[in-house]
Amino acid sequence: MALEIKIPAVGESITEVTIAKWLKKDGEAVKRDEVIAELESDKATFELPAEGDGTLKIRVAEGETIGIGTVIAEIGGDGAAAAAPAAPAAAPAAEAPKADPVSKGEENPTASDQAGYGGTPAGGAAAGTPPAAAAPAAGGGSGETKEMKIPAVGESITEVTVAKWLKPDGATVAQDEVIAELESDKATFELPSEAAGVLRHVAKEGETIGIGAVIARIEGAGAGAPAAAPAAAPAPAAAAAPAAQAATSSANTYASGTPSPAAGKILDEKGINAAGVQGTGRDGRITKEDALKAQQQAAPAPQAAPAAKPAAAPAAAPAEAPAASGNRNQRRERMSNLRKTVSRRLVAVKNETAMLTTFNEVNMQPIMDLRNKFKDKFKEKKGVGLGFMSFFTKAVCVALQEWPAVNAQIDGTDIVYNDFCDISIAVSAPKGLVVPVIRNAEQLSFDGIEKEIVRLATLARDNKLTIEQMTGGTFTITNGGVFGSMMSTPIINAPQSAILGMHNIVQRPIAENGQVVIRPMMYLALSYDHRIIDGRESVSFLVRVKELLEDPTRLLLGV
Repeated sequence: MALEIKIPAVGESITEVTIAKWLKKDGEAVKRDEVIAELESDKATFELPAEGDGTLKIRVAEGETIGIGTVIAEIGGDGAAAAAPAAPAAAPAAEAPKADPVSKGEENPTASDQAGYGGTPAGGAAAGTPPAAAAPAAGGGSGETKEMKIPAVGESITEVTVAKWLKPDGATVAQDEVIAELESDKATFELPSEAAGVLRHVAKEGETIGIGAVIARIEGAGAGAPAAAPAAAPAPAAAAAPAAQAATSSANTYASGTPSPAAGKILDEKGINAAGVQGTGRDGRITKEDALKAQQQAAPAPQAAPAAKPAAAPAAAPAEAPAASGNRNQRRERMSNLRKTVSRRLVAVKNETAMLTTFNEVNMQPIMDLRNKFKDKFKEKKGVGLGFMSFFTKAVCVALQEWPAVNAQIDGTDIVYNDFCDISIAVSAPKGLVVPVIRNAEQLSFDGIEKEIVRLATLARDNKLTIEQMTGGTFTITNGGVFGSMMSTPIINAPQSAILGMHNIVQRPIAENGQVVIRPMMYLALSYDHRIIDGRESVSFLVRVKELLEDPTRLLLGV
């Protein structure tokens, strides 16, 4: 009976995938857990392993987009028929890969380099090891193996990156002990152990994997864990020979020298033959990191050509351009999830909104005089310094209540008006730009705003901001002036409709009462979505902010 291969569920919000590439041909013999196809969704690329041994019969062509659960291939022949009865006879560990979301390809394309796809069972026996030898690895009395999966860490987060393993592979861990640090596009989380036992890594540091994917296993979880060592101790020294043979055979499996889809793409782009690349993945599979290293090693090769050329053709040497001198090293780093998300959202805002920017300038002399006069008493009484941000936040809140369209947002075919002012403040954190929110800023006093800014900025610098603290703002203020920016056109923080950009304060000559005087001036920029905010509203809003800042007593009197 033929074994049907169906598209597995690869993510909560993914309903269809595209067959990017068949890695095995129609009619070709395949082995269980051998990667046969590369699937592509709108979020990631996944590998599809064979679920049994036999002959592959392809039913869906490359490039077709099909739904989750659709049959795309069949595996027929004696191998497929034998796969079902063989499973109960083998050790229980041999069944683990079928339930393993990683070997199913669930939102974890890179984890295949080290778990499931190399033909190694979840219990840890090498490919080619006889069932009798594999049984002790499952641990008949050594306690069960606990699979640790990536927990849900936020409503809109579908994948995380293993930022750092705090416990090495093979280490003994206690229940609730923090074993890893996970990083999403919004925050960093700690992963505690769900049981006591021996830790086995499934995902490598730097890998991006989906929510619900297996990240590690805890061997010997439960009361039976201490019995594992005595059970293995009586094994005779002669047993080392079959183990060595198994290790040797695993080096020559179908995975040896075979690049993963991501690695294959890199090698193809750089014109590097996979046969000359040493794979460090499971069973010798070439991982993405191997491909990157191979590219870096191959890069210096073209530099040797000019040196050999004069010997072969000395006459051509004077016509050649002189070789570049100095340090020409390059460095390649993975883009963090935060940076990828910021990039994606900024491009989406540029493409999906009718963004326009209007400018004005503010005479900062009145605010500076007021700060110089009261900043010491303010700090002594309130316990916090008096900065420019509190003046700008108060001025913005007043102007937003007078021009509600600037504080609104588009939701489908509706416009949502907000009667409150949740002001997002752009903060430069160590891992990138974050935008924590000051809730109901219109109700806060000057010292209340300053204290909230200090609190949120501290959390941002320590990478401790929560997702709730960075979502739900209605208007954003960004201050590029702290870095010396004279003028810019800030990009809207979607789904908001406007953002105010502050810039550096420069002494410039201006006309005042018919006289040319020198004043500390700042350029202001308001970027807004023209679909919801008209030119009259945007310009009037910015002029109102200018009036309030140039006469701060208006903020105190509410006029």
